[in-house]
Amino acid sequence: MESFETLLEISTKIHGHICAGQVIGVRMSMIGLEAIGIQDPKGLDRKKLYVLVEIDRCATDAIQSVTGCSLGKRSMRWVDYGIMAATFVNLETGKAVRIVAREESRELSKKYCPEIENKYARQLDAYRIMPQDELFTIEEVSVTIPEQDMPGRPLKRIQCQSCGDWVQDCRDVEQDGKLLCRGCAHGKYYTKMTNQKL
Repeated sequence: MESFETLLEISTKIHGHICAGQVIGVRMSMIGLEAIGIQDPKGLDRKKLYVLVEIDRCATDAIQSVTGCSLGKRSMRWVDYGIMAATFVNLETGKAVRIVAREESRELSKKYCPEIENKYARQLDAYRIMPQDELFTIEEVSVTIPEQDMPGRPLKRIQCQSCGDWVQDCRDVEQDGKLLCRGCAHGKYYTKMTNQKL
């Protein structure tokens, strides 16, 4: 695996700017990959790796950059918990670790870079050098990944009996004897402005 600084540079280019979240995501990924025995996440080990991220913030871009996992490849899953955490899973061995950025690390950054007044700049520099046990909580976990969430071709496709949209990967809902998309079953996140197509 490449060095921390190289991975951070690559991640920063992809994300668009350097920030403390990038440092956290790169370090989190390096620790997670090593813990589950993944040496070459973008090469030989790419089909063995699955990552669950719990937040849609900067660190997630860094995790994607380092691991090569993504939503589009179905090797990354977003679990909307709002926690700066990720779980790294070796699909071949079943070994998994969940890594959480410790809230206390924000305050601890003063210990490592007291000369930096701006808290964001201080955290950015401190998180680079802070010992991992002060920056993260790391625990071995067990993860069951449903077959329909695994990488690969869709298990099934059905057409919503209300709107006609096609639903993949077992995301359909049976309601009142009909197979529906989740939007028709539970309410859509959007409102159609007209019945006209553009």
